[in-house]
Amino acid sequence: MSMSKTARIRLQVRCWQWALLAAIFFFWWAMTKPGVVPTFFFDNDDQAAFFFGEPVEIFNRIWIWFSSGEIYRHLAVTLYETVMAFIIGTVTGLACGLWLALSPRAAAVCDPFIKGLNSMPRVILAPIFAVWFGLGPASKIALGVTLVFFIVFFNVYQGVREVNPTVLNSARMLGASRRQLLRYVYVPSAMSWVFSSLHNAVGMAFVAAVIGEYLGSAEGVGYLILQAETTFDMNTVMAGILVLTAFALVIDRCVTFCEARLMRWQPTH
Repeated sequence: MSMSKTARIRLQVRCWQWALLAAIFFFWWAMTKPGVVPTFFFDNDDQAAFFFGEPVEIFNRIWIWFSSGEIYRHLAVTLYETVMAFIIGTVTGLACGLWLALSPRAAAVCDPFIKGLNSMPRVILAPIFAVWFGLGPASKIALGVTLVFFIVFFNVYQGVREVNPTVLNSARMLGASRRQLLRYVYVPSAMSWVFSSLHNAVGMAFVAAVIGEYLGSAEGVGYLILQAETTFDMNTVMAGILVLTAFALVIDRCVTFCEARLMRWQPTH
């Protein structure tokens, strides 16, 4: 059976993505390999490898981490902090967004407080959370929740407020109760906004976990990166960044999978 047009396009896109990734790593390797490509921005070839690391050494470091099992404990801690911050921030953001979008008076009262909290650089809360919750995962989760919450909250709030008035009035004319409106009109309307925000929230949850581990921790991938930075071990730093990026993409892929399953009702273009 011949491959469908959609499948061919998807295959071509995947091939181009892998080709671009390979080209990026080849360029990285060439620019940091002494004598392969002239380096115009540094006094000598070794400086490029010092600042950007060497891809071969970086992947070798990752292989050693996983083959020896050294990274599993640190990775488990960082993933736990990230996933918990992501889940708690998403649930609370969804609940508060729905509540305020459906309660105009409460939204008017809370508006300046929400805008004030959102404008606050949440990174400065990390030391405060460390004092409140200690140096364990709780302080990193709390920081992650503050980052994820507002991303989800504003998308849900806007999504509910932009419900099609025609659909809403039709449902009311058919006798839909408040609970039915919430289930069949408001929530479906906000879901596309929710999933749009979740892709950004994944990165923010990882950022919070790593920042928290930077400021005070004895375990986690952020802790490994910090220890490597103190000794100017750029290969280990880059290895940690690549590992975090890979797992962030895995979580983002899980979000995409859930989106595809829960948004089946939405017409495709």
